[in-house]
Amino acid sequence: MLNTNAFNYINVLDRAADASWLRNEAISNNIANATTPGYKRQDVAFESELRKALGYDTCEPMDEKVAEFQTKRFSPKAYTDSQGYSYRLDGNNVDIDNENVYLAENQLMYQGLLSAITSEFQNLKSVMK
Repeated sequence: MLNTNAFNYINVLDRAADASWLRNEAISNNIANATTPGYKRQDVAFESELRKALGYDTCEPMDEKVAEFQTKRFSPKAYTDSQGYSYRLDGNNVDIDNENVYLAENQLMYQGLLSAITSEFQNLKSVMK
């Protein structure tokens, strides 16, 4: 079997899409619990984890960062936003308007990631022709 790095970008994009999907689930839970007393909103911050997994060196070319990408170092997790101040008396800190904006933003990001994955596969397909 050939040792190739042809799927490096696809692997990184795939992991980012998985993390974006996780964020989508967290935001959906926030919207579903918008009226639950005491509920604290949740989020998944994966952009900072992705930067950390790719490395902070700005001088290193992206191709090298992606080639050295270690999926074990990229582990986005959901967290509870306890600092989000509640303007309600019941302690719930979910603002439904903000959550809808976050949901739309995340859906655009997810669609962009899927589009990039599709583009990478089309590049591989054209190289194989």
